[in-house]
Amino acid sequence: MHKIRLFKSVSIPDQLKLARYLKTPELGPKILFFSGGTALNSMSKALVKYTHNSIHLVTPFDSGGSSAKLRDAFNMPAVGDMRSRLMALADQTVKGNPEIFKLFAYRLPKDESNEKLHGKLKSLARGNHSLIRRIHDPMRQIIRSHLSFFIKKMPPGFDLKGASIGNLILASGYFANDRHIDPVIFIFSRLAEARGTVRPIMNTFLHLIARLEDDTLVKGQHMLTGKETRAIKYPVAEIYLSKSLKKPAPFYPQIKDKIKRLVLEAELICYPMGSFYSSIIANILPRGVGSAIAANFCPKVYIPNTGHDPEQTGTTLDQRVEILISYLRKSCTESEPDGRLLDLVLMDKDHSLYQGGVDIKKIRNLGVEVLETSLVQKHQKNYLDDRLLVETILSMV
Repeated sequence: MHKIRLFKSVSIPDQLKLARYLKTPELGPKILFFSGGTALNSMSKALVKYTHNSIHLVTPFDSGGSSAKLRDAFNMPAVGDMRSRLMALADQTVKGNPEIFKLFAYRLPKDESNEKLHGKLKSLARGNHSLIRRIHDPMRQIIRSHLSFFIKKMPPGFDLKGASIGNLILASGYFANDRHIDPVIFIFSRLAEARGTVRPIMNTFLHLIARLEDDTLVKGQHMLTGKETRAIKYPVAEIYLSKSLKKPAPFYPQIKDKIKRLVLEAELICYPMGSFYSSIIANILPRGVGSAIAANFCPKVYIPNTGHDPEQTGTTLDQRVEILISYLRKSCTESEPDGRLLDLVLMDKDHSLYQGGVDIKKIRNLGVEVLETSLVQKHQKNYLDDRLLVETILSMV
């Protein structure tokens, strides 16, 4: 058992708190995560056992996979990461809507002709497909309506190979609501019985641009992650949002008041594991994020990646903490925010898990506390254990 001091003494793990949260998860704490991609999805499935009130602010700047096809065709924010997180938070029990979960998680085959895939999509929209027939009205009719609307909006030759049905429904709702994503996310959340709140940090069509230390420009999120292209060779010197990929220039949008309110409502703010720049830093680039975080006096925790993240090339853990703080400060609308932006780094005792090395003293010299505890099981080297991680975070609230 560990004792840490953020704003009060906290026992880790706090079995009394955990038992209370397990008993009444609908009354669980509002833990806010700045994230993107799939790194947090597994943990989110464990989290819903304890709280139905977690908040997930997700990056809409993904430029790879099926999200890229929708972005390019419709000039819209990426919806794939939002759909993925909603599915991770969905109630998959009999009490929930497992049939809707299966439909939203379904992807059209990659090895069939586009003509055949169009036929499958029309079959879904007409209600003839088995995945649709299992869903009861009025939900079935709502989903069919969204798919029919997407087919009408779909440009000629649109590539449906590997398309996520959930993404297509979200895209359809985006257009049906005059290019506002929140209403369709709300409906999507209700249909899937999502046990938490998911929102994009911005409802704007923007691109992620990174300048490396050799002055190379990396244009688009998917070019930075090392998943669809070669990993970057040099460390990232700076990263920013841009309206254009062809003529990249820094753009500094402001977050909406509704996003500020979500940040201010949080009982704990977490910068979790995930691609360092394209998931974590990307979420705090818009102006006002840092100010909202500073104005909330709840604990703020950074959970660094274990294993190798191509985006962290050439950096140590203490440098990444410093980078995180610097971007948080840049996103403040005032030069000197009143509150703190980061309180604690939560990490495993095994320092060899962390890319570039660890210097605890340097992290503490930044004014940030460090909690070293057991977060990795022996049989899962390099992977944080969902249960250990969730129990540790929940004990801090």
